[in-house]
Amino acid sequence: MQTSTLINMPSLRAPLTVLREVFGYESFRGQQGDIIDSIVAGKDAFVLMPTGGGKSLCYQIPALVRNGVGIVVSPLISLMKDQVDALAANGVQAAYLNSSLSADRARAVYKELVSGEIDMLYVSPERLMMPDFLETLGRLKIALFAIDEAHCVSQWGHDFRPEYVQLGEIRDKFPGIPVVALTATADEQTRKDIQHRLHLDEAHTFISGFDRPNIRYLVEPKQNTFAQLKSFLDSFENESAIVYCLSRKRVENVAEKLQEEGFDAAPYHAGLPSAERSRVQEKFLRDDLKIVVATVAFGMGIDKPNVRAVAHYDLPKNLEGYYQETGRAGRDGLPSHALLLYSLGDVVIARKLIENSENAQQKQIESHKLDAMVGFAEAITCRRRVLLGYFGEDLSEDCGNCDVCLKPRQTYDGTEDAYRALMCVYQLQQRFGMGHVIDVLRGADTQRIRQFRHHDIPMYNQGAEHGQDHWSSVIRQLIHLGFLRQDITNYSALKLTPLTKPIVKREQTLTLTLPEPKEPRKKREKKSSFGGFADEPLFQKLREVRKALADAQEVPPYVIFNDTTLLDMSKMKPKNGDEMLQISGVGQHKLGKYGEQFLAAIREHLALV
Repeated sequence: MQTSTLINMPSLRAPLTVLREVFGYESFRGQQGDIIDSIVAGKDAFVLMPTGGGKSLCYQIPALVRNGVGIVVSPLISLMKDQVDALAANGVQAAYLNSSLSADRARAVYKELVSGEIDMLYVSPERLMMPDFLETLGRLKIALFAIDEAHCVSQWGHDFRPEYVQLGEIRDKFPGIPVVALTATADEQTRKDIQHRLHLDEAHTFISGFDRPNIRYLVEPKQNTFAQLKSFLDSFENESAIVYCLSRKRVENVAEKLQEEGFDAAPYHAGLPSAERSRVQEKFLRDDLKIVVATVAFGMGIDKPNVRAVAHYDLPKNLEGYYQETGRAGRDGLPSHALLLYSLGDVVIARKLIENSENAQQKQIESHKLDAMVGFAEAITCRRRVLLGYFGEDLSEDCGNCDVCLKPRQTYDGTEDAYRALMCVYQLQQRFGMGHVIDVLRGADTQRIRQFRHHDIPMYNQGAEHGQDHWSSVIRQLIHLGFLRQDITNYSALKLTPLTKPIVKREQTLTLTLPEPKEPRKKREKKSSFGGFADEPLFQKLREVRKALADAQEVPPYVIFNDTTLLDMSKMKPKNGDEMLQISGVGQHKLGKYGEQFLAAIREHLALV
């Protein structure tokens, strides 16, 4: 579905009226009201708001309130279709123009656009900047331009797209028409770059914060990586999940192993045929596939609110990407989980990829971002504080919803362990990697140790009281703290840094954390999405009704209602249309289209209890 003509939007002028009657929400959240008022008044805006915070409403409502058509720039075809389907379900006149349309359908959309039948049009940046398209827009009444995923315009961002750069011309070509740039992911440098490139230096800036308190952040060093992943996914039976891997080969391998273990999983990466990628994405959106194993090629266009779990099988290259990818969990605000598995091997691979770049400035930027990512993975304080701190946001107290807060790491005086590890690296002439250093410290009898006569150095066997995991943890922490670095151009040999001297001279003490003890893996307790709400049978019944309606209309279930709305129905058990309109997410159009089916399901449930 590309268009809908069910509501005469020009009659609705007050933003709050549009919010209530069209989208079914009683009040604005956070800065939404201020942002919308500013855009309605004709002012440019830069909006930084976390995923799930309601960014789309910030331009959708002004586009419906102001005269003319709202032009929305979106990077992905799938994202356009999802947004238009969702708007159409609310009775809004919306359409998209992209390469997925037939020539006849594209001509029809052009005709509807020119005749004023469309309130909101989604286009790609390439389409928008075509001279003939700009000429067409120049003859129309434009309500606003919205540039979604605006971080794509910045080379400092984690997902730079050259085709976005030209969008700065819009501000100059259409004076007097508000331009709003929106993103969920941008550090301070990226924010400045976005505003400069889009000629929005005078725009009103709205920063809503990055915190997603409903997401539980979990980080584990890799031990038995697939077993760790399986244990995590076991907790989310019949719920949607995404698993991210860095390589296509890893994606296919992990997806195959999950399938062998009985999980409903499928791979997704850019090397697969386009038809297969579309099939997997469509099945996932429609809740016909539970788990997608993917490279970062998957997700930006996914507007699916009921993803309950996101796992990173490999360390991401930067915190922006990690934040955006984990942000695809729990967009509906319900409890969700994000697991990160990492190893120093991941860091080595990432640094090698960075070193392959010929752009010195880009290498510096990416290296800095990787260091911050490693710092997050190795953190011994509240994960959320570290994550938000990277984006310049302070959290007044520990979050209580990350692995460090829930199970604080034990610390100890690690000065002697640090001394032995650093001295061993020195005595090995800084020529060997972590594995060999640990073998020497533990007094191993290997062919390599015998070959180089490393059993003769003073530090040989001086750490025999500790196991492999302990020394691996010590060296990882020394790398993270800057006492050691890995020379990725020389087989990841460990090198001393200027910070080393006070430790080896016994002039400085150092607190380290003990590694997590290995415990027999048990199936984790199944996580609940219901936030303590009791009537799960009714919730599941309403899910079934939603799925049947969605299948009949060939749209994702969340286009009908999201899980939060169904939970509210389960709790409040409305008996009629007036009571149904009190449910968050139920507007006039959806009440008329779907209300009776859900009311009937509630009546049937109440008759049985």
